[in-house]
Amino acid sequence: MMTKVDDHLAPLIRTMPDKPGIYQYFDREGRIIYIGKAKNLKKRVSSYFNKETSLSGKVRTLVKNIADIQHMVVDTELDAILLENNLIKKHQPRYNVQWKDDKTFPWICIKNERFPRIFPTRNAVQDGSQYFGPYGSVRMMKTLLELIRALYPLRNCTLNLSASNIERKKFRVCLEYHLGNCRGPCEGLQSEDDYQSSVTAIREIIKGNIHTVIAQLKEVMNDYANRLEFEKAHLVKEKIALLERYQSKSLVVNPAIRHADVYSIVSDDRYGYVNYIKVVNGAIVQAHTIEIRKKLDEPDEELLALAITDFRQRFSSTAPEMIIPLKMEMEYPDVIFTVPQRGDKKKLLELSERNARYLQAEKEKQRELVDPERHSRRILTTLMNDLRLKEIPNRIECFDNSNIQGHFPVAAMVVFKGGRPDKREYRHFNVRTVEGPDDYASMEEIVHRRYKRVLEEEGELPQLIIIDGGKGQLNAALNSLEKLGLKNRIAVIGIAKKLEEIYYPNDPLPLYLNKKSESLKLIQQLRDEAHRFGITHHRKRREKGTLKTELTQIPGIGSKHSQGLLRRFRSVEGVRKATLEEIQNAIGMKKGSVVFEYFKNKKA
Repeated sequence: MMTKVDDHLAPLIRTMPDKPGIYQYFDREGRIIYIGKAKNLKKRVSSYFNKETSLSGKVRTLVKNIADIQHMVVDTELDAILLENNLIKKHQPRYNVQWKDDKTFPWICIKNERFPRIFPTRNAVQDGSQYFGPYGSVRMMKTLLELIRALYPLRNCTLNLSASNIERKKFRVCLEYHLGNCRGPCEGLQSEDDYQSSVTAIREIIKGNIHTVIAQLKEVMNDYANRLEFEKAHLVKEKIALLERYQSKSLVVNPAIRHADVYSIVSDDRYGYVNYIKVVNGAIVQAHTIEIRKKLDEPDEELLALAITDFRQRFSSTAPEMIIPLKMEMEYPDVIFTVPQRGDKKKLLELSERNARYLQAEKEKQRELVDPERHSRRILTTLMNDLRLKEIPNRIECFDNSNIQGHFPVAAMVVFKGGRPDKREYRHFNVRTVEGPDDYASMEEIVHRRYKRVLEEEGELPQLIIIDGGKGQLNAALNSLEKLGLKNRIAVIGIAKKLEEIYYPNDPLPLYLNKKSESLKLIQQLRDEAHRFGITHHRKRREKGTLKTELTQIPGIGSKHSQGLLRRFRSVEGVRKATLEEIQNAIGMKKGSVVFEYFKNKKA
């Protein structure tokens, strides 16, 4: 059953064909606001208006703005994916993912002309020329070009080497010819067929098919040798040696992986980062990573499908195998999808994922450096919306208990201001009124002590309190806040560790935040920091308690001498094994004799 939709839209939705294709949503001004693909157009478009379909807030906003729908039927789902990718790049609709790719990456161009030039460029122009790249490393591209020039002398001039111009002897060879860097096609000293054979070999080298080029050169070398043309054979042998040295420097994976594309994705609630690695003859010959801005909380599978389509087109890939991190519904003719669980292909996938994470970390750092306050403000605004708070939680305080079977019970409180730790405001507590392992009573005590003091000293109250624990700890904290008259003045939540459930006061059902959301990450950071701070204090208190029971029970030995012994011998056991002279050197003659005699009598 459909929700109430515009009279103009209802018949469009009902008459959608059960065919693969793309659909376009238009707003009231006639602008395209969303482009999507579908295996079944009718089912996919209807799902946006179906009451039984659970839609996110962003998708509901999109649906409200739809004033018209157009569609285009294609033969296969793959055709739909390709068409969707091209249309999104052309129209850049408001609610579609936004490609964040650096257009200044270098490419190698094989110019579309007679006697083609081969040169680096940062502008890929649609003029029929071939472009290979982009190369993430300029150094790698320059190394490849140097290899090409050493193997195959080609022209670098911009002359129009048409057949008529060469016949009329319009040009003269330049210095490059005399240096051996060009064979003089401008004067007809090199035939077009010979020149093109060099370009064909170069094309294979750029693609990574070095093994094929080496095999062809070996045949040429053997042919020269059989005809006793040893000088020419030696020149070819030098070319083979150059190629083999270059190949040896490539990152070798496994020769059994002949030709494959590797894709991985990492994402958060705002961006997806997709890495592509090209493997040819067991070696990585190319890698590239892009950033995709999400608009409608798109899942990883959808982002990965878009990126694969883009990479396959951009790099003219014909790899018969794609190594990917998750199962996908999309199909490519004559292509095998592999989701490896172990082995060399799994290692390749992990390498690709590491590269995606590098870009993610780099972009996050860049955004934070450009405007750290804006970055923090955005995260806190997202947290406010996700937790349904009334105000931005600029000050957050988080509590955690720590004890071992009720011994040395302590608690810790950490404070984040503007989304960042403020360690000067951290506090730890020794639980005073609770006997035995009672986390609820301990939490009630420390929360009461904390905010009783804040009220007495007229200190700053937080906008959000986080309790490390489930309903029990949360209710204990609420009891204290109610006694202090703060129950409805401060937002309070509990976080249970096992399933990362968020509990609200008087709400029996927990909230589950997106595992990749920045809100959950910030809450986890607070919880983990409180746990770390509490454990550190608990360890110190436990050591101090152990010190009192082991060494300070010796008559005449106080905490000062006990600490001196532990610093010197590391442990009570170390003191027990030490000689009289060693102990006396640590704490003096008289006290040392007392300690030594104590342990001596204890052994007896």
